Amino acid sequence: MKIIILGAGQVGRTAAYHLAREEANDVTVVDTNDHLLRDLQDRLDIRTVAGNGAHPNVLEMAGAANADMIVALTNSDEVNMVACQVAWTLFRTRTKIARIRSLAYTGHEGLFFDTDTPPPDGAGFPVDVYISPEELVTQYVERLIRYSGALQVLEFADGRVRLVGVKAVKGGPLVGQQLRSIREHLPNVDARVVAIYREGGSIPPEGDTIIHHGDEVFFLAATEDMRKVMIELRRVEDSVKRVVIAGGGNIGLRLAQRIEERYQVKVIERDAARARRISEILRSAVVLHGDAADEELLIEENIDSADVFCSLTNAEEANILSAMLAKRLGAHRVMALINRPAYAEMMQSGSIDVAISPQSVTIGSLLAHVRRGDVVRVHSLRRGAAEAIEAIAHGQRGGKVVGRRVEEVKLPKGATIGAIVRGQDVIMGHHDTVIEADDHVIVFLTDRRHVEAVERLFQE
Repeated sequence: MKIIILGAGQVGRTAAYHLAREEANDVTVVDTNDHLLRDLQDRLDIRTVAGNGAHPNVLEMAGAANADMIVALTNSDEVNMVACQVAWTLFRTRTKIARIRSLAYTGHEGLFFDTDTPPPDGAGFPVDVYISPEELVTQYVERLIRYSGALQVLEFADGRVRLVGVKAVKGGPLVGQQLRSIREHLPNVDARVVAIYREGGSIPPEGDTIIHHGDEVFFLAATEDMRKVMIELRRVEDSVKRVVIAGGGNIGLRLAQRIEERYQVKVIERDAARARRISEILRSAVVLHGDAADEELLIEENIDSADVFCSLTNAEEANILSAMLAKRLGAHRVMALINRPAYAEMMQSGSIDVAISPQSVTIGSLLAHVRRGDVVRVHSLRRGAAEAIEAIAHGQRGGKVVGRRVEEVKLPKGATIGAIVRGQDVIMGHHDTVIEADDHVIVFLTDRRHVEAVERLFQE
């Protein structure tokens, strides 16, 4: 697939890194910054073009005439939208994905149209899919607050199934027990453990595998059963009541608006004008003008009584510092928005409970439109090393997938069929479960290098 990525910022670089690693993709990155492009070329096998991605001559140099997809990920909504318009009008590029951050645009669905089904008058921007990293991260953090104790909470099948990552803690009923004992502990709940990570390595989840304290356990379950399974892996935690958000930017404000009716919310914003503005927008949340890394301020605001502290500013160093300080001062659970994967991995193994990578959260939405086969959802896990895919099974009985039991499907090493969604029913992927046509099959891969092999199974 020939893919043009516009923008070599954090999101663009992450997209290039993921897509260029797959042999079937021919990736070109466009940016106005020569230094960023040279750095990317040193690291990845890609082409680069210097220039404004919305300009027709630049898109032509990048190969838009033969491109299968344009992914506009610059920091400017306007550049991204115009680039999609130019790519469609001049080059008839089939798939156009744009990063659009502002609610002023995304709040008006009529502004965009899918070029497979254009409106009669042709009005609007030809953007087949728009991605808002801020919105995706907000939804992600909201789920982490709702399911306190989870490292990751990812949705499949329109929210009917969730994949949850939990660190097993001594005292949880299943810790020290074999996996097969889940059925004894939860006789009325069907859940499937799809991966276990111990000391940085992956362990195949077999029936006789014993869960150890400190293991990262990933399981699939129907949404209504999630909490029951989580309780088996760690001690019961008190429900969340008090949430402190450091940073009143786009993500911090959106999160506060989403959760202020359910929790006691405080927002700490260091810019006085911004603090005044968001205090007028929020209804019940308390807005404080100050620095979230100010020890006196945190003590004064009783940070030791906070159930969750979320550091969501634009500066990852400030997020790390304030989250570590809040944890030392007694905040029960702390999260920090961290862009650099190396930082995220290092911090999450220390005093920060959850390191949130906006790139990892965002990349799944993009990958779902790049994957071959009928793939409807992709989530990136473990800093991009693993993936979870929701694919639709097509074809006749007796093919590679349809009509076969789970144990008969020839999956690559490290791939596990975790669950099957058939209509409104959620069925866990046990060895004798038969896959039917049009089932949504959720596959977990501990090694994303085997993604293409899984895709081929669902291309029939």
